[in-house]
Amino acid sequence: MHANDTMKRHAALVDDMARTLGVDLEESVLRAEITPEEVVDAVLNCTGCTSPETCRGWLEATDSAEAPPEYCRNKQTLAALRP
Repeated sequence: MHANDTMKRHAALVDDMARTLGVDLEESVLRAEITPEEVVDAVLNCTGCTSPETCRGWLEATDSAEAPPEYCRNKQTLAALRP
């Protein structure tokens, strides 16, 4: 997979995971709860996941959640942003 495609895929996973947890990443950046660089770091962290298909399946089966799945490489960052 092309590097740009990989980044887009994982950016979508991070955004979808955040949304499932009730987190609006753009709003979090505007409120200075997270920096744009930290969002990029979260996407890069996600690219290291060994099973993004499992994550996509979880997201497709889950409308909302209190916490990300244990295997999420960004679980601490996203949990800290929950309202």
